[in-house]
Formats: sequence, structure tokens, C-alpha cells
Amino acid sequence: MRFIPCSFLLTILLASCSSSRYLGPSPEAEFRGVWIATVVNIDWPKNADDNVTKQKKDFIDLLEFYQNLNFNAVIVQVRTAGDAFYPTELAPWSKYLTGKQGRAPADSKDPLKWMIEETHIRDMEFHAWLNPYRATFDLDTLGLDTSHDFFLHRDWMVRYGKKFYYNPGLPQVRNKFSKVVQELVENYDIDAIHFDDYFYPYKIKGETFTDSLDFQTYGLPEQSLADWRRSNVDSLVAHVHRTIKKRKPWVQFGISPFGVWRNKSKDSLGSDTQAGQTTYDDLYANPLLWAEKGWVDYLAPQAYWSMDYPPASYRNVATWWASQKISTKIYLGNGAYKIKNNADKAWNRKNEIPEQLQFTRGTPELDGNIFFSAKSLKGQHEKVVKKIKKWYASPVINPTLKTSQNRILAPVKINSKTVSRDTLEIKLAHFDSIPRYLLYYSEANKSSGDKILFKKSYLSAGQENIHDKIAISGRLKRKTIQILVQDIYGNRTPSLMLNPKQL
Repeated sequence: MRFIPCSFLLTILLASCSSSRYLGPSPEAEFRGVWIATVVNIDWPKNADDNVTKQKKDFIDLLEFYQNLNFNAVIVQVRTAGDAFYPTELAPWSKYLTGKQGRAPADSKDPLKWMIEETHIRDMEFHAWLNPYRATFDLDTLGLDTSHDFFLHRDWMVRYGKKFYYNPGLPQVRNKFSKVVQELVENYDIDAIHFDDYFYPYKIKGETFTDSLDFQTYGLPEQSLADWRRSNVDSLVAHVHRTIKKRKPWVQFGISPFGVWRNKSKDSLGSDTQAGQTTYDDLYANPLLWAEKGWVDYLAPQAYWSMDYPPASYRNVATWWASQKISTKIYLGNGAYKIKNNADKAWNRKNEIPEQLQFTRGTPELDGNIFFSAKSLKGQHEKVVKKIKKWYASPVINPTLKTSQNRILAPVKINSKTVSRDTLEIKLAHFDSIPRYLLYYSEANKSSGDKILFKKSYLSAGQENIHDKIAISGRLKRKTIQILVQDIYGNRTPSLMLNPKQL
């Protein structure tokens, strides 16, 4: 087995060494994510015909914008509709990357590997976002490459509305998608596999999803059509979970369902909402079951409504999910794309998103937020961005997995250290089989709590010396430095302390 460094948590503290405090209301761990949508070039690439150099610059610009806001994760769409943003025999290259489906990038490089590396350099997790069932985005099949499943497995396709979908009721569809996930997990240093809310398609009036013959073939006598459809999605989720954890148990599996599970008018256990469609009844997805079975590491319900929107308020939806006491992390999806762009006038308020963040953080059962989508804040809504920056004033740790895996970690070692004025130059060493790197530097303050001054989440694999220069305000000799290692499961090494005299 190749051994690579584990998570590092390095905290620069006052001599009192009160490591439990934090700046203002910031928690020790909080998920701060943003979706980067590639389908129809929503966020990136801005234009599929842009050259590779411009595409790379635009991606880095997005990363650095959100890094500056102290976000700690990006959820990047790498499979939009039976295609891929990486080299694979399982799908053609996406037309949203190169302008023509099946055409490889001009530089013949792997854009996914590059994106992951650039994301980790900037101290953020990379979650690979896939659409499992959408096969095409329109009915223009002439634009599909001959290697697309539409041509290879026409019997897998169901036309519904203006798109083609993979038939969730076919076992061979689930098997194919598990191979897609397996390849990603084995070949890339991703932090998570991520699905969005598109399972069975949102219902269209007057349209029928033609799977009745498959129901007769695969359904059980006691099942209704709706129950059978939900069982198909359940099977996919369970299969993907097994596929991930068998190969890299530290890689997360997250799903962002539509925000309303069921309306209370339909089910007494549902939320006090009047959503026109729901994830359970219309998309045939049951995230509560997935959490109960331990098939997902996090859920990110898409609560794209304002705080008090009558049919489905962010307040009610967030409260309902928090009340379920499910055995997984919960991150709330926020509709940043609606800012000053929606009939609900609440979105004209500069405080709408900050109030949602405050509500989430004030609800202990909720663990963070994800914004849709990346272009919604960059270069616009300056007042909102400033408030988010104030709310995310300092970097924080990404939440750890709830899955229990007790491990004994080797102690961290200091190879060398040098102090020059207000700069500490230090070389650390630690090796482990789990590739999760987290270095945190924070200065405690009795009045405001620990302020994280610098955070480095990822380093090069197999690196013998972790070399950093940390600029710290004030006199270093008045500070105590605590160094410890934490893995993704929350296991920690004993603290290694440097007292002021040693500095």
C-alpha cells in the first residue's frame, strides 16, 4: 500500500491554550460549498468553444473567488447527460467542454485531474457531481456521438418531454452507472460522489413515463408502480454506496434532493408546505430511507426559497429536515441564483441569504450550506457578497464522516522550525493511508475566540516534508502552538505542543 499524509490540524493558540473557542459565531466545522454547473455552460466553461487556456483561467477565477470567501468545497458537474468531463470508455466527451460531443480537449490532457489538483491547492474539497438518469438535454440526437448510450443501448432510453432518460427500472442501467462511479473513485483523488435531485424526471402534464412493461417484468406482486419506482432508485443508491466504500471508504457519497420530501397535506409526517411536486411522490426518491440505511454520508436538500415564502419557506423546510434526526450530515441548498431575479420580492433584500446562513448555523442538527450556482455571486451583488464574507469571516474545518472507524494515528513530527520576526517557517512529517490533509493555524483571542489565520487542506501525496511559512500578527513568543493530526473520521493524534520559549 502506498502511504500518504493524513489530515493535519495545526492551531496557534495563546498560552492559555483554549482551543475550543472560535471567532464570533463560527463553529469548529461547517460545510461551505458551491455547485459549479457545467450543463449548457451555466457556470463553467463559459463557452464550450473557448480555448483550454481561457477555460482554465475561468475555473481558477471561480475557485479563487470562493476561496476568498472562505468556502471549503466545490461540487463540480462532471457528467451532465450520458457524457463526461474526463477521458473514459464509458461515455463520450461532453459537448459543453469541447463544443462537440466526443471531441477530446485540444491539449489532450485530463481536465478532471487538473480541476481536482487546483481545487485542493486552494484548500477546498472536490465533490464529483453526476446526473445518473438524464441521457440527453434535448431531442437533438444527431448531435450525439456514436459512443453515447443512446446508440449503444437504445432499449435503455425513455423519451419524456424534450429529453431522453435512462430507464431506472432496468438492472443493466444500475450496473452501468456503478461502473461509472467505480472508475471515478479508483482513478481520481475526489472527496465525494454527488447526485442532485434528478432521479425520475419532474412530472410534465400530459406526459407518461413509459415503463409499464418493465414494471410487469421486474416489479413484485405486492408493489404499486410508485413503490417499484422508489425501490429502483433505492437500489441505485445502495449499489453506488457499496461501490464507493468497497474501494475508498473515506470518499463521501452525498445527494441533494428536492427540498420538500412530502407535503403535510399528503402525509402527516411531511413538512408544512404546499409544494407542487415532492421528492417522494413525484421524483420517486426517499432520502429518509437512504439516511436510515446508512447509504449516504450527507444530504443537501435544495431549499431554494426565501425565509418566509408561503408555499415552502426556507425556515419551514430547514426546520423539518432538522427535526428528522437522521443519521447523516445535513447541508441546506441555497438559491443564490434568485437574488434580484425572482417574483418573490424577498430576494431583493441584501440580508436574505445571510439570514438563511444564520438560521442554518443556529440549528444544531444542520451542518452547513451549498450555494446554487457559482456564477450567481461572482462579479455581482456586492452587498450580499460582503455580508457573506463577514459571516464566513475565517476558514473552518470540513465536517468529518459520521461513519465510525476508530484508528490509531502515528504522531506528527516536527523536522525543523525557524522564527523570523512575525513569520514561522516549519517542516512537518506525518504519514497515513487516508489521503485527507488539513492544516489549520489559528490564534486564540479571549474576547473573540480563535481566529484561523491560515488553512491548508491538501498537500502533495507522498510528501516527506510539509513545508510552510506562516505569517502571524503580534509577537510569536507570546503564543503557544499546538499541532495535531485529524483524519476524516474524526480520529486525532495526541497534541504536540511548542511553548513560547522553544520559539
